[in-house]
Amino acid sequence: MTILLDIDGVMVQAKSWSPAPQHEDGFSMFSSKAVDALNSIINKTNASILLTTSHKNSFSISEWYGIFNRRGIQVGKIDRLPQNQNRVSRYQEIMNWYSKGDHVQDFVIIDDDKSLNGLPEHLKLRLISTTPLVGLTNEHVSKSVSILNTPLELV
Repeated sequence: MTILLDIDGVMVQAKSWSPAPQHEDGFSMFSSKAVDALNSIINKTNASILLTTSHKNSFSISEWYGIFNRRGIQVGKIDRLPQNQNRVSRYQEIMNWYSKGDHVQDFVIIDDDKSLNGLPEHLKLRLISTTPLVGLTNEHVSKSVSILNTPLELV
């Protein structure tokens, strides 16, 4: 099971008028509500994280483990989409990942990017769309867990 995870607008509230508070490690603090919600999803499913965020290549995988750990999130595996050298949209990045066919069957996409509403229906059904000013909350947990527990072919 895999969580395709964005950061800004999901784990960090995206407020255009105010920069996000920084942790001493130099990366944004995560919302406590988002941390609780993500921990709940991981605890109920043992899902791994596949970073889709624009920050995905700003840190090594081992540094990402540290970032999540310092914010109170224990995850067994963290990976990331390839570097977005062609500057394609998040929609296109996810479609490229999906089209490679080496993905897991049980995944959920947690993101605030509205372009993802254009995903093909079978993928859109796996999308948890957050509100950038709020981010991931406990209201998203049960749907995320349900999606992760439903094989792709049954969606």
